Amino acid sequence: MNPFTKAHEDVISFLQKDHNVYIFPVRFLKGNEEINTRSFPFPYKIRKAMIESVLDNNANIKILPDYTFYSPFIKYLPPIISPHSWILRNHIVNNIHEGTFIAYTGDKIERLALKVYGLHPIKAKRRKISSSIVKELLYRQVTEGRQSHWQDNVPEKVIDLINDNWEIIEKFARSPDRTLKTMGIKFPRDGFI
Repeated sequence: MNPFTKAHEDVISFLQKDHNVYIFPVRFLKGNEEINTRSFPFPYKIRKAMIESVLDNNANIKILPDYTFYSPFIKYLPPIISPHSWILRNHIVNNIHEGTFIAYTGDKIERLALKVYGLHPIKAKRRKISSSIVKELLYRQVTEGRQSHWQDNVPEKVIDLINDNWEIIEKFARSPDRTLKTMGIKFPRDGFI
């Protein structure tokens, strides 16, 4: 959800009809500092504001900071085997008040991991609109200096938040991606070891 897209809005709107919805935007902390990269440009505070702006603080939707990796991030690897990955899993589940619950992802590998962690993922297809596509359109608009139509993929209120924080897009559009992908998981390089 970095940034929050119309696809996220559709999924959450669908799920909230029958379920309480818990949203856990991922965070990476090194000490007290959140680490952001080209792959994860918007900090938790802005992403939470994006979600809240669209969902109007609906009573059956909770946005929680519990999906937080603490540096050094390497301690969470390998996933499933690392005790730290289970501590993170348990920290997330502790704030879910329902006895039974489901998890949602459109990613097949992530769904398998969620199943192993006992998070009951439902089968879902990856949506055409993704945060990755929106980020690339945002970065392209900065680097090419012309409209990329990223606005077509995000809710109207999120457009305003992105525009209000445009300096973040400018910063990461012109910088290398300091994200490390290992074992199917992305981590910031800063704080990895």
